[in-house]
Amino acid sequence: MATPQEILQAEQDIVLVLKNIYDPEIPVNIYDLGLVYEIEVEPGGIATIRMTLTAPNCPMAEQLVEEVNAQVAKVKGISEVNVILTFDPPWDKNMMSEEALLELGLF
Repeated sequence: MATPQEILQAEQDIVLVLKNIYDPEIPVNIYDLGLVYEIEVEPGGIATIRMTLTAPNCPMAEQLVEEVNAQVAKVKGISEVNVILTFDPPWDKNMMSEEALLELGLF
């Protein structure tokens, strides 16, 4: 069983990993873009990532989900990854971090 501190560390490590995965159509990482709605790590090392896409018909959806799965699986203490793709609530630019807005010149 993982301690609460180990779970918190794994969640922080997942955020760092997600900040290195970029949306193929926008030059901003998926975390700062606001595509990640929730990160949860269970004591057994099971990580659940609830995320969305910039558009429901994104042609790169499958590749993006596969990359999130593959990269999060490399995080220390993670034994399994579940990516849940949702479109509720739908993504909009108000979900972007200040860094992403600045990078895209929208702030």
